[in-house]
Amino acid sequence: MNNEFKERLRQLENAHLALITRKNEKLPLGNGIFDRYAFPILTNQHAPLIWRYDLNPETNPYLMERIGINAALNSGAIKFNDKYVLVVRVEGNDRKSFFAIAESPNGIDNFKFWDYPVTLPETDNPDTNVYDMRLTAHEDGWIYGVFCSERKDPNAPPGDLSSAVATAGITRTRDLKTWERLPDLRTKSQQRNVVLHPEFVNGKYALYTRPQDGFIDTGSGGGIGWALVDDISHAEISEEKIINFRYYHTIKEVKNGEGPHPVKTPKGWLHLAHGVRGCAAGLRYVLYLYLTDLEDPSKLIAEPAGYFIAPVGEEMVGDVSNVVFSNGWIADSDGTVFIYYASSDTRMHVATSTIDKLLDYCLNTPADGFRSATSVETLKEQISRNLDFLAGK
Repeated sequence: MNNEFKERLRQLENAHLALITRKNEKLPLGNGIFDRYAFPILTNQHAPLIWRYDLNPETNPYLMERIGINAALNSGAIKFNDKYVLVVRVEGNDRKSFFAIAESPNGIDNFKFWDYPVTLPETDNPDTNVYDMRLTAHEDGWIYGVFCSERKDPNAPPGDLSSAVATAGITRTRDLKTWERLPDLRTKSQQRNVVLHPEFVNGKYALYTRPQDGFIDTGSGGGIGWALVDDISHAEISEEKIINFRYYHTIKEVKNGEGPHPVKTPKGWLHLAHGVRGCAAGLRYVLYLYLTDLEDPSKLIAEPAGYFIAPVGEEMVGDVSNVVFSNGWIADSDGTVFIYYASSDTRMHVATSTIDKLLDYCLNTPADGFRSATSVETLKEQISRNLDFLAGK
């Protein structure tokens, strides 16, 4: 090992250690609903050096990066063995995504990847690409991972190398190390956002779905669906209903989808979802919240107007710009909620709030009136109440 190689390796190791041990800082003030943090929690540069470099000077004398990592994004999340654990979608420079586990002692910084990525078993029809795993610790005792399984469309015309077919892949584990692959979800439509509810409903497994006519276009798909299946090991949807609809000229007019599984609270099931609208810059992805009934999780109770989290600053720039997306959050026993979201299909962030704040936001923020005139009337009502309050102080 020559001195130049040793010095470059030392610099790489020091830079990587400084990055993964950097203390994150809560940004001041905020909007009172949630707090953002100064730094992303995971980027492509957080990937271990043993993934990216051949560290043997005989086979890599220039210490080149041999396996490039393009992005770390769209992570499922779970509290496991007192650690904050993310199952991260890692995308290589080759455009293939795979799953890898990163854990943190506090949920906001010091995330470190495990040495090896997840070994995900394949079905008889191998996936071309897998991504966006939602984790659910189900009351049946298993931890389930439901993810998008993508394959080339077998009916695409010759020369069409873009058309794809998406379905929900299903896997389960007890230790996050050994994963059992179950048959893909059987459904009449394409599915790219499927989430398993954490409890049985009427003795059945419950799924949040997003029926789509095609891989990209929702078509006749009306929003976030709800379906019950008898056997998760051979899951098949025979009937689904829409429980959270798309609407014209809203943040979710193009499509919407469930994020992570909902959190059970004293006032209902708290849901985090993404909404997509078209604009001059392309598709804009934001996050929003809604609340459903404790006894009937398919019954909508409350939904604030507009977005909950939208991309700002650096978050607006990346591989797919103007996007925030979440498929993982953790509700701690003290009521703190860690919201893990990706920006522009490039990097991972965390925001924190509490169950009480999120319920207050859901139950007391005005709903969408679907017209400019109703937005003005809602604003005037708040202005009038505030002026009366200030005058009486």
